[in-house]
Amino acid sequence: MKNNGNLSVMLKGLIKENPVFVLILGTCPTLATTTNVEGAFGMGIAALVVLVCSNILISLLRKVIPDSVRIPCYIVIIAAFVTIVQMLVQAFFPSLYDMLGVYLPLITVNCIILGRAELFASKNPITKSALDGLGMGAGFTLALCAMAVIREVFGNASFAGIAIPFLEPYKIAILVKAPGGMLVYGMLIALVYVITRGKAPKKTSFSCEGCPSAGNCHTGACLEKGGEQ
Repeated sequence: MKNNGNLSVMLKGLIKENPVFVLILGTCPTLATTTNVEGAFGMGIAALVVLVCSNILISLLRKVIPDSVRIPCYIVIIAAFVTIVQMLVQAFFPSLYDMLGVYLPLITVNCIILGRAELFASKNPITKSALDGLGMGAGFTLALCAMAVIREVFGNASFAGIAIPFLEPYKIAILVKAPGGMLVYGMLIALVYVITRGKAPKKTSFSCEGCPSAGNCHTGACLEKGGEQ
């Protein structure tokens, strides 16, 4: 049962809670780095490494970091791993480093990574936090690559920089531009919604437990409705 629980933590980021197509996070790098497969894959792997490493360290330090300064601490931890990844990419993959440009260091402020730190890693043990980072990172990479394949193949008549001559007369150039990116993004969001809508819970239960405003809340709306909205 424990293994099944760990497996579900990892797999939920692929489709059911995909950070790009379901949670709609990380939109900026998603649109900017998916004009070619190589850049999309590189960005996805870089974010995955940062996600896993930051989740592990934040989970390890979750009982040590004071609640009042947790967000600045999370950002410092994430920035440290981003710097390490950036230096490694620059040293061993200079062409990828040039391709990603400013979007590589901007992983520091990627809301996917900070969101998983705040919502999951800070409340769960190391193993689950690592698997959550792995699943969300894999889901992010999968989403980027899916968009990049469509945009590069049909917009630039190539795949990972390799030309596809028979598609050259039929390429749709707008797909590698910003409007085309938004179009492909919207279509894939709709497709994932169709796939997952039957699996989503019909109602969500909320609780006042852990809410920083619980002590000052005078509406009593949650209690009146039995904790369900």
